[in-house]
Amino acid sequence: MIQTDAYGPEWSASLRRGDPDELASWLGFALATADEADRIALAGYHTELQIDQKTDGTFVTDADRAIERMVRDRIAEAYPGHAVVGEEYGEEGTDAVERWYVDPIDGTHNFMRGLPLFGTLIAVERDGELQVGVVSAPALGLRWYASRGEGTWVVGGVGGRSARRLRVSSVDRIAEAQILFRSVIDMHDSRVAAGFERLIREAWRERGFGDFWGYTLVSDGAAEAMMEQDLGPWDLAAPWILVEEAGGRITDFDDRRSLERGEGFATNGRLHQPVLERLWAEGERVPT
Repeated sequence: MIQTDAYGPEWSASLRRGDPDELASWLGFALATADEADRIALAGYHTELQIDQKTDGTFVTDADRAIERMVRDRIAEAYPGHAVVGEEYGEEGTDAVERWYVDPIDGTHNFMRGLPLFGTLIAVERDGELQVGVVSAPALGLRWYASRGEGTWVVGGVGGRSARRLRVSSVDRIAEAQILFRSVIDMHDSRVAAGFERLIREAWRERGFGDFWGYTLVSDGAAEAMMEQDLGPWDLAAPWILVEEAGGRITDFDDRRSLERGEGFATNGRLHQPVLERLWAEGERVPT
């Protein structure tokens, strides 16, 4: 990904790295794969799960592993030349131009405790630019998806609504903004801890809506900013394209379009620089 301060649907469409039919095929594949992931996740939801603790202290369930194995098998069969980067089984095919990112269950701790805020995240990039992303939250009955130049959409919910296109909000004042984050502890441990306290006191409203949920709310114009840290690329890839195709902007805390730092900072675009300036402690220069 390149460093830029541009954003908006037309700019996002300029990042397409393939013809529309090819991207439509990738999207269809990701949606069909998400159907099977939903089935596996719901079969384990509110049941007695096999739960193991990983070396980093986080947890993994048998459903996480089953979903990622299924997704990897499907990608290997449909796109044998593509790379895969997943939370549970690492990276395969490092030299490939196309790379799939898989988070089998984003929000595993919610899943374990019977909370419905969990979902499968699938995305594919070509030449370093994300092209398609799907976020499927079966316990909520909602699915979000995007492809370059075709917008961000949500389907499902009350009454099984047909697909609706998402757009970020037009709010341009922090005093009118709703600010989202994963957790207070997460932000206190971040590089922008001092500025975070200043920001949430200036904002209209703040809420700890973490994981994929915060990014979908920014994409849908329900919030103006979402931020978190300590992420894998599988956590960020699908939400990243959702935000950009909805007209928003997403970077790390250094204002770079990069997955490398493991930081997610998404806004409606209009408030990107003002919020970022608040996040950095007084006397610090916002990196460019």
